[in-house]
Amino acid sequence: MTWTEVANTSEIAAGTAHLVEPNGLRLLLCNTGEGIYTITDVCTHDGGPLDQGWLDGNQIECPRHGARFDVTNGRVLRLPAVRPVKTYPTRVTGESVEVDLP
Repeated sequence: MTWTEVANTSEIAAGTAHLVEPNGLRLLLCNTGEGIYTITDVCTHDGGPLDQGWLDGNQIECPRHGARFDVTNGRVLRLPAVRPVKTYPTRVTGESVEVDLP
Protein backbone atom coordinates (compact mmCIF):
# COMPACT_ATOMS: atom_id res chain seq x y z
CA MET A 1 0.00 0.00 0.00
CA THR A 2 1.11 3.49 -0.81
CA TRP A 3 -0.75 5.93 1.41
CA THR A 4 -0.54 9.45 0.02
CA GLU A 5 -1.70 12.56 1.86
CA VAL A 6 -4.11 14.38 -0.49
CA ALA A 7 -5.99 16.88 1.69
CA ASN A 8 -6.73 18.18 5.15
CA THR A 9 -10.05 17.31 6.79
CA SER A 10 -10.82 21.03 7.12
CA GLU A 11 -11.01 21.26 3.30
CA ILE A 12 -13.92 18.81 3.05
CA ALA A 13 -17.01 19.77 5.04
CA ALA A 14 -19.68 17.13 5.64
CA GLY A 15 -21.96 16.84 2.62
CA THR A 16 -19.39 18.13 0.16
CA ALA A 17 -16.95 16.74 -2.39
CA HIS A 18 -13.43 18.05 -2.96
CA LEU A 19 -11.35 17.54 -6.11
CA VAL A 20 -7.67 16.58 -5.74
CA GLU A 21 -5.11 15.59 -8.37
CA PRO A 22 -2.29 13.54 -6.81
CA ASN A 23 0.13 12.07 -9.33
CA GLY A 24 -2.05 13.38 -12.17
CA LEU A 25 -5.12 11.38 -11.08
CA ARG A 26 -8.42 13.31 -10.83
CA LEU A 27 -9.92 12.05 -7.58
CA LEU A 28 -12.99 13.19 -5.72
CA LEU A 29 -12.99 13.11 -1.91
CA CYS A 30 -16.58 12.77 -0.70
CA ASN A 31 -17.47 13.53 2.91
CA THR A 32 -20.80 11.80 3.59
CA GLY A 33 -20.86 12.94 7.21
CA GLU A 34 -20.15 9.34 8.23
CA GLY A 35 -16.76 9.15 6.53
CA ILE A 36 -14.60 10.34 3.67
CA TYR A 37 -14.56 8.21 0.53
CA THR A 38 -12.54 8.56 -2.66
CA ILE A 39 -13.73 7.91 -6.21
CA THR A 40 -12.43 8.81 -9.65
CA ASP A 41 -13.75 12.14 -10.90
CA VAL A 42 -15.17 10.58 -14.08
CA CYS A 43 -18.73 9.54 -14.81
CA THR A 44 -18.62 6.11 -16.43
CA HIS A 45 -21.54 7.04 -18.69
CA ASP A 46 -19.81 9.67 -20.81
CA GLY A 47 -16.50 10.56 -19.16
CA GLY A 48 -17.76 13.85 -17.71
CA PRO A 49 -16.48 15.18 -14.36
CA LEU A 50 -18.38 14.37 -11.18
CA ASP A 51 -16.88 17.21 -9.12
CA GLN A 52 -19.61 19.57 -10.35
CA GLY A 53 -22.30 17.09 -9.27
CA TRP A 54 -24.39 16.87 -6.13
CA LEU A 55 -23.44 14.81 -3.09
CA ASP A 56 -26.48 13.60 -1.15
CA GLY A 57 -25.57 11.29 1.72
CA ASN A 58 -23.50 8.53 0.15
CA GLN A 59 -24.72 9.25 -3.42
CA ILE A 60 -23.21 11.53 -6.02
CA GLU A 61 -25.18 12.63 -9.06
CA CYS A 62 -23.51 13.48 -12.35
CA PRO A 63 -24.51 17.00 -13.43
CA ARG A 64 -24.62 16.08 -17.11
CA HIS A 65 -27.18 13.27 -17.39
CA GLY A 66 -28.18 12.42 -13.81
CA ALA A 67 -26.35 9.12 -13.33
CA ARG A 68 -25.90 8.33 -9.62
CA PHE A 69 -23.17 6.41 -7.86
CA ASP A 70 -22.65 5.16 -4.30
CA VAL A 71 -19.41 6.82 -3.20
CA THR A 72 -18.75 4.12 -0.57
CA ASN A 73 -18.37 1.33 -3.12
CA GLY A 74 -18.67 2.89 -6.60
CA ARG A 75 -21.88 1.04 -7.45
CA VAL A 76 -24.23 2.52 -10.05
CA LEU A 77 -27.52 3.62 -8.49
CA ARG A 78 -29.20 5.24 -11.49
CA LEU A 79 -28.90 5.07 -15.27
CA PRO A 80 -27.67 6.10 -17.76
CA ALA A 81 -24.39 4.81 -16.25
CA VAL A 82 -24.03 1.03 -16.15
CA ARG A 83 -20.42 0.64 -14.96
CA PRO A 84 -19.30 1.53 -11.41
CA VAL A 85 -16.79 4.29 -10.68
CA LYS A 86 -13.41 3.27 -9.31
CA THR A 87 -12.97 3.69 -5.57
CA TYR A 88 -9.77 4.01 -3.54
CA PRO A 89 -9.11 3.01 0.07
CA THR A 90 -9.14 6.18 2.18
CA ARG A 91 -8.18 6.90 5.77
CA VAL A 92 -7.98 9.88 8.06
CA THR A 93 -4.88 10.20 10.19
CA GLY A 94 -5.17 13.14 12.55
CA GLU A 95 -6.30 15.90 10.20
CA SER A 96 -4.74 14.37 7.09
CA VAL A 97 -6.81 12.58 4.45
CA GLU A 98 -4.78 9.79 2.88
CA VAL A 99 -5.58 7.68 -0.16
CA ASP A 100 -4.00 4.36 -1.14
CA LEU A 101 -2.73 5.08 -4.65
CA PRO A 102 -1.38 2.58 -7.20
